[in-house]
Amino acid sequence: MKLIVQITLVACIAVLSIPAAARVSQEQADRLGKDLTPLGGLKAGNEAGTIPAWDGGLTTPPPGYGGRENNARLIDPFPEDKPLYTITADNMAQYEAQLSEGLKAMFRQYPKTFKVPVYKSRRTVANPQWIYDATYQNALNAELGGNGEALVNAIKGIPFPIPQNGHEAVWNHKVRYRGMSGRRYNNQFAVTQSGAYNQVRLREDVMFPYSQPDATPESLDNIIIYFLQVITDPPRLAGTITLVHETMDQIAEPRRAWQYNPGQRRLRRAPNVGYDNPGNGADGLRTNDQTDAFNGAMDRYTWKLLGKKEMIVPYNAYRIHSDEVEYDDLIRQGHINQEFSRYELHRVWVVDSHNIEGKSHIYKRRTFYIDEDSWSILLIDIYDQRDQIWRVQEAHLLVGYDPEDPVLGVGAETVYDLQNGRYLLMAVNNEDEESSQIQWDEAYYKPGNVAKLVKR
Repeated sequence: MKLIVQITLVACIAVLSIPAAARVSQEQADRLGKDLTPLGGLKAGNEAGTIPAWDGGLTTPPPGYGGRENNARLIDPFPEDKPLYTITADNMAQYEAQLSEGLKAMFRQYPKTFKVPVYKSRRTVANPQWIYDATYQNALNAELGGNGEALVNAIKGIPFPIPQNGHEAVWNHKVRYRGMSGRRYNNQFAVTQSGAYNQVRLREDVMFPYSQPDATPESLDNIIIYFLQVITDPPRLAGTITLVHETMDQIAEPRRAWQYNPGQRRLRRAPNVGYDNPGNGADGLRTNDQTDAFNGAMDRYTWKLLGKKEMIVPYNAYRIHSDEVEYDDLIRQGHINQEFSRYELHRVWVVDSHNIEGKSHIYKRRTFYIDEDSWSILLIDIYDQRDQIWRVQEAHLLVGYDPEDPVLGVGAETVYDLQNGRYLLMAVNNEDEESSQIQWDEAYYKPGNVAKLVKR
């Protein structure tokens, strides 16, 4: 693999021992907003002109958008765009250097139907100015503790905009700005080899204490995310509840989690909500730590930052998110209907993770491709214990364009199982309400309050 950014010596040292000091120099931090974007991406385009310069991102809503205050659905700001070219099994060799191993495997698995439409690259990512300001301060102050499992002296912004190792890059993904608090409807479809599917509908309420404008490290009480998930359909699963308090220092205190099963009628502590335990309503097609591409503790893997590379990745997924596209339109045998997908050429950080011997996980290795502009994980190559590609995961990035508070989201996520021909489509809400910004407070996520909700 040809890397387009050289990795410092620090990042190449054995990743089992993560240094506590990860702050960069004043000179390095001052690059933010100059030759680097405020979040740490290269501001300039590439030499070929196929990746443009970042010019502040997309903060002007397109004509016809009804506004966040009306909970209007995001619409495509580029409706006139057509694919520049389409990659198929027949011509994939021409683009091999820019394709992940997972996408190559998809072409081999489904040579007649799988295709990747590649559009003009548009660097739409933007964050509020206070996130940019916090990111600059984090670059000077943020550190890793607990062998990479604790975030120290970081708040609100990206903690490590100029990353020195794999742990830092993945932490950037875990705390990237996705708004302050809100609700989304997450529909999951476990699709069989024949194209038949089971649908599970989940309502998810999330609050990000880390991303509040007035947050300080001391005010967090070690909690960076509150997450409340309720299954609403099908009836056999309806009423199942998962509550998570995600911690900033997982050495001091691991993730707090509770579950309510209608059959047991009690809210119970659930230490198994994490790692490779099966995710709710996914029919065994994803693990808990695959929600949001990756979440939770990193202590069962080594994490090596390989560098930055130009890759074809899912991006600006407005078509796949449209309420004019029904779920039946998206679901096809073997993979989703790629007619609705949009891929672009972007620079991504590449992080390779290997399961540590003696620490259990069903995945031996995962390679993550992390967008330089948003710090969102966009693609993951997932390997089994034989070092064979097992699953391919995608997150189709969606960028909100509210001028006061641009946020990141996804139009869809997929997990393809190459060994049994099944796949999971998730995080879609085409036939539901648009995700909304609702300012929950911390009391909403207390176990006692959730227990009251159960009894109503």
